[in-house]
Amino acid sequence: MLALSRKKGEALMINNDIEITVLEVKGEQVKIGISAPKEVPVYRKEVYIQIQEANKEASNTAGIEELASLFGK
Repeated sequence: MLALSRKKGEALMINNDIEITVLEVKGEQVKIGISAPKEVPVYRKEVYIQIQEANKEASNTAGIEELASLFGK
């Protein structure tokens, strides 16, 4: 993990097309802005984990028999 110090208004670049800017610092909270191409998904980590778990659960619930019935076998 790379740890960087940034002040309000300062930014960092990831690749050539993702910019993360520190917008505000209030006590223990830091507000950041992320500028990225539309095709690059950006999620809060807790939301990303929920999506991954939902996808895993969905793939586990579709059994072989259910898939076979979709193809008329």
